Amino acid sequence: MKKILVTATNYSKYCGEGKQLLLDYGCEIIENPHDYTYSEKELMELVKDIRGAVAGIDIWDEEIFKLAPDLKVIARFGVGVDNINLRKARDYGIVVSNAPGINTSAVAEQALGLMLSLTRYIPCLNASLHKGEWTRPMAHELKSRTVGFLGFGAIAVNLADKLKQFGTRMIAYDKFPNREKAHKLGVNFVNLEEVLRTSDIISIHMPATEETRGFINKETISLMKDGVYLVNTARGGIVEEKAIYEGLKSGKIAGFGTDVFENDKAFKESPLFEFPQYIATPYVAAETYENYAATGIATARAIIAVLDGKEPDNRLA
Repeated sequence: MKKILVTATNYSKYCGEGKQLLLDYGCEIIENPHDYTYSEKELMELVKDIRGAVAGIDIWDEEIFKLAPDLKVIARFGVGVDNINLRKARDYGIVVSNAPGINTSAVAEQALGLMLSLTRYIPCLNASLHKGEWTRPMAHELKSRTVGFLGFGAIAVNLADKLKQFGTRMIAYDKFPNREKAHKLGVNFVNLEEVLRTSDIISIHMPATEETRGFINKETISLMKDGVYLVNTARGGIVEEKAIYEGLKSGKIAGFGTDVFENDKAFKESPLFEFPQYIATPYVAAETYENYAATGIATARAIIAVLDGKEPDNRLA
């Protein structure tokens, strides 16, 4: 039997077709029974004789690879691979693939939901009504706002398509701009400083790299409009939460909506929860039935391809 470790959560529950592909291929599947990411210690205890892995956001580095001599393929259950050391994977002869384009609509919906929740005060108003209060603040419509995209990949493109229906003015900064898609959606590419200075709402869609780590910080926030809203559905490490705290405290930032965290383990201790205009969700942007089903199939096919000696789709290492 070819042992396949699945560290992504809720695999049997939502990825039945993908799981069946692996079972029909003769795999033994070891699933993550928890609703949390494996720690390094937990992962070390599970990788000894696996042939492949369907990886969530747990850390796959040389320490893990040393303990997994039979490991041939890691299929990332998602897009971002900053949790996988690609260079070391190549050194150990491990093929790594991801599943781009599948979760774009799901994550874009979450980003839009966070924008509306922030700008229309939806969670705050719901909470006040639950306490018997009758608060009716004024708000701006999205058609009068400028949304700035930091990064304009597939998720940002999908979000722009949704925002187009609101009549929103949209601008974007990307190191490798897709001008054709932007033109179709009415998005104008501008320089980074203009996105920071002129956007009423900034939506973060950058990849997690050494260059983007801590990109949203005291300095970049100082360039933004007073009363700016920030939304992050990319990676937590792109944002320095201490700077967000200071921005919310001073009023420079009107609200921060996020699905990711700078430090997952310490989220409960975050001082950001002092602010009602801090809206956080626990990594649920991609948690849709449709995304799980399609990504389950894509990752299973990638693993089978590699074990058959073939090239998988979306190979990264």
